[in-house]
Amino acid sequence: MERLKTIGELAELRESLSKDFFNKDKKVLKVCCGLPCSTLGSHEVANILTAEISNLGQDVKVVRTGCQGLCQRGPLVKVEPYGYMYQRVKQDKAKKIPYITFSLGEPVRDLLYRDSYFEKPVENWKEVPFYSKQLKIALRNTGEIDPLNIYDYISFGGYKALEKVLSSMSPEEVIEEVRKSNLRGRGGAGFPTGVKWAHTRRAPGKVKIVIANGDEGDPGAFMDRSIMEGDPHSLLEGMLICAYAIGAQYGIIYVRHEYPLAIQTLRKAIKQANEVGLLGENILSTGFDFQIYIKEGAGAFVCGEATALVASVEGKRGFPHPRPPRVSEPGGGPWGYPANLNNIETYACVPPIIERGADWFLSIGTPGSSGTKVFSLAGKVKNTGLVEVPMGITLREIIFDIGGGIIGDKKFKAVQTGGPSGGCIPEQYLDTPVDFDSLTKLGSIMGSGGMVVMDEDNCMVDVAKFFLSFTQAESCGKCPPCRIGTYQMLQLLEKITSGNGEEGDIRRLEYIGNLVKRGSLCGLGQSAPNPVLTTIRYFRKEYEEHVYEKFCSANVCSIGALWIDQEECVLCGLCKQVCAFDAVKETRNTFFIEREYCTKCKACYNVCPVQAVKVLKPKYVQIKEEFEIPVEILETMETRSRMSLKDILKSKPHEIITIDWKKTILDAVELMSRKNVSGLFVVDEAGKLVNIFTERDIVRCLYKNIPYNENLFNLPERDLTVFDPSISISSAISIASMKKIRHLPIIENDEIKGMITYRDLVLYLLPEIVFTQREKYQ
Repeated sequence: MERLKTIGELAELRESLSKDFFNKDKKVLKVCCGLPCSTLGSHEVANILTAEISNLGQDVKVVRTGCQGLCQRGPLVKVEPYGYMYQRVKQDKAKKIPYITFSLGEPVRDLLYRDSYFEKPVENWKEVPFYSKQLKIALRNTGEIDPLNIYDYISFGGYKALEKVLSSMSPEEVIEEVRKSNLRGRGGAGFPTGVKWAHTRRAPGKVKIVIANGDEGDPGAFMDRSIMEGDPHSLLEGMLICAYAIGAQYGIIYVRHEYPLAIQTLRKAIKQANEVGLLGENILSTGFDFQIYIKEGAGAFVCGEATALVASVEGKRGFPHPRPPRVSEPGGGPWGYPANLNNIETYACVPPIIERGADWFLSIGTPGSSGTKVFSLAGKVKNTGLVEVPMGITLREIIFDIGGGIIGDKKFKAVQTGGPSGGCIPEQYLDTPVDFDSLTKLGSIMGSGGMVVMDEDNCMVDVAKFFLSFTQAESCGKCPPCRIGTYQMLQLLEKITSGNGEEGDIRRLEYIGNLVKRGSLCGLGQSAPNPVLTTIRYFRKEYEEHVYEKFCSANVCSIGALWIDQEECVLCGLCKQVCAFDAVKETRNTFFIEREYCTKCKACYNVCPVQAVKVLKPKYVQIKEEFEIPVEILETMETRSRMSLKDILKSKPHEIITIDWKKTILDAVELMSRKNVSGLFVVDEAGKLVNIFTERDIVRCLYKNIPYNENLFNLPERDLTVFDPSISISSAISIASMKKIRHLPIIENDEIKGMITYRDLVLYLLPEIVFTQREKYQ
């Protein structure tokens, strides 16, 4: 490669390359060779395409790109200039692509995107729902260029921001532009990048270091990896701009050893940048010196924390240390030198900000969280993969519009944001905008961008245990709150999920979790309890179900009572064959489970071909055996008892009838007769509830000889009990029975919602018991 000596030569090279690269008639096949597609054979697909094009003598270029995002449908192939996107391209189907697409001029229709064979294929990849709401800044080149070719990056506008910085901007102007853009760190904390750069520049000392944190340890997260593998030069350019701004001479990319492809790609990119003259001494004859090195980490999750990462860079064990000194101060960075530390995605956002201006970046996203954010969408969602969306987009749009909804169209339950240190957000918050501040209010965090979707088959207690077991195992053990607290919390979760939970365990989890958050030294310990605390906050009933009823409604935990439904059983005997403890007994016409011997291993449950083996609440089995009440009826009764007063109001037609408190008793009686109701709301001039007037009040007036022309506000005062719509039916029955009231006014935020009678409550809850027991008492 020819070394570039001046800024002008870089601009001339870009212009000449762009003419060829952006030729509208240029035919290109872009094969996704990101890690997911590579494991599915995309490199073999690229080889077949290259060979087939050569055989046909076509002028078509095959480019092996980084991750194109829609990993669920890989291997992916984009076709330019037509805009086609082929999905699930296997080796046997790859051979027909060049001939049909370029010789016949038609798309290969069976490879185009569509959700089902009953829908029309989508020809242009930009119209695919997965891509239509995305806006790519950090991933602007990923999936478009060959990451192993620096000229591809330059032709796409690469190093144009560096050119602008070196030719026309001072370090202070660069920092001010980044600060003005409100670019917040994409590694999780969300600290303003410009403020961090300014602090590092002010630090005394001639030697300063730029560090890129590529230690992406979150389970299921691959945002930074995709940039390092698919667009490494955007990272290098961002680091170069940062080095110029803060006065640094050395750069370190910290990458975990488990990312061999990223390390290999980065090494080649650094080598090419040195050969071209964009790294090293006297870059483009400007007197600016900067060199980048790679440091491989051992894979410890705690090394994503700044001070632990610095210790690992120095060759020490990854222990965090108290701050100050901060990493940006003397004594805080590697070997005592001040350093600026940002994650990969943050650096990748810098070149577009410099090139297009801070105002452009501010126009995207929300006032407090500008720009875009990259997420790795995983879990029980139809279209898993890598997405980049504007800040402020809702969770619902990401999961259902981009992700395509839940696999099997099952019910959405929760989404975990922020990786193992984040929180679980339930369905009622799906319309929450995704930004740093909104997620924090819900008890979660943005994190580095992991997003795991869960459906109705996930047990939230088990989910909390999974994430806590990860952070507990990854704890460095330096500070007691994290080392001991996370262990105690994990032991409590093990106890609860094994059916041995006791009263007070949930409260202890909350107490210890808050202690760990307040007392831990670094971000790992301070955020480790988040999955537990948020699942208790939003899914407390599941915890109570595990503790008090010894049952897991998702059938994930090995608790509950196993029972064979004789009406569904086909007498195949498989349950008895697989039971290692001889708990399944056989009679002439039935199989049943002897619970004294049952260890709840669920071998019989898993092997039953007709799902005749059920996992029930122990109390259900006991009631069924004693009173012969069908399980379905028991479940209905319990569900109704947990329903709220709002559910009754929705299911029962009602009309809110009010009467002014200056009206007379006779007016109230006539209104009740005309409307055929048993109670009225008595309100004052402002429409605020002051009393209720019921049919029992008519009887009281007769008994006490109160004249019918008496005003309602002169009636004897009563202890008016109002109910919130969210109160459960069982709680309302208890309160109504204790206070001996028949009419329950439902009020929410001083607004009258309706009235429910005690009879309504009883009739709503208990008809099944009366029905099922009628024969016993006839």
